[in-house]
Amino acid sequence: MAAIAGRYARAFVEVVTEHKLDPDKTVQELEQMSDLLTENRELHNVLLNPAVEHEQKINLLDAIVKKMDGTKMLRNFLAVLIDHRRVGQIGDIVREFRQQLDDQMGIADAQVDSSRELTASERKALEAQLAGVTGKKIRATYSEDPALLGGAVVRIGSTIYDGSVRGQLQKIKEQIAGA
Repeated sequence: MAAIAGRYARAFVEVVTEHKLDPDKTVQELEQMSDLLTENRELHNVLLNPAVEHEQKINLLDAIVKKMDGTKMLRNFLAVLIDHRRVGQIGDIVREFRQQLDDQMGIADAQVDSSRELTASERKALEAQLAGVTGKKIRATYSEDPALLGGAVVRIGSTIYDGSVRGQLQKIKEQIAGA
């Protein structure tokens, strides 16, 4: 199923790139539609029900997209999902779409855990340093973890950068034990 979601996501990324659509707005619209389908089981069931005529599904889609002031490209993409009976996988497709779009745009998500709340200038400096290391623009989310004692731990994908006092103490402990 992930391969299928990946194909639809990749195709939509190509459309967004080719037509120079606003990536943030496109992600927001797609997530909004996914949330609507997830929260509204009746709508979800109507769009998946083979007994409901295709034209009715498309008319319903048009009304929803118009009400949410969505783009024509979003409407067309969702119509393809309906045509191919993939609208039930929209959550997976949205996740894949966001990941592939971020990859194409050179954006990396970072989770930063610090011992205290970082100031705006500290955040900016940290993001600039991480951008230098990764070669990508950093989109960071921050949280506090007093157990770190000081410093921060950053996760980007599967890579962890541990600059915490707790991490440094652990390294010293391992060095002493190994000596």
